[in-house]
Amino acid sequence: MNIKLLTIGKTDNKNLQALIDDYSKRLGFYIKFDLEIIPDIKNVKNLSEAQQKEKEGELILSKLTPTDHLILLDENGKEFSSMGFSEFLQKKMNAGIKTLVFVIGGPYGFSEQVYQKAAGKVSLSQMTFSHQMVRLFVIEQIYRGFTILKNEPYHHQ
Repeated sequence: MNIKLLTIGKTDNKNLQALIDDYSKRLGFYIKFDLEIIPDIKNVKNLSEAQQKEKEGELILSKLTPTDHLILLDENGKEFSSMGFSEFLQKKMNAGIKTLVFVIGGPYGFSEQVYQKAAGKVSLSQMTFSHQMVRLFVIEQIYRGFTILKNEPYHHQ
């Protein structure tokens, strides 16, 4: 299985980017992992929230193949413990999914078309985090999930 993380907009904070790069590299020891950044939409001041979600949705959907298994990072998604998330990853691998795609949407969430294409939603927390921090948290949790599956000492129960 391959894992891809799609995000809207680049990470401006160099310290966060260094951590994202570190965990992405670590994750590569377990699985093929790609972080794909969709450029920010230009002239968002002239767009309504709905228009911005539509444009971002079109860009997200254009990055998917028909066989991709799409999971949205969404505040209304299912919450997991780290152990539960590792089991979620294992079930996806057991199901024979070729590419598992996690998506972090823009500031207003996802368009209806993206919700319709999604196979599920995951929430990291009921708290709100910056989109840049969420990238790090997601990658770290995927990494943590694989260390749990391999019974490595990274995660302490």
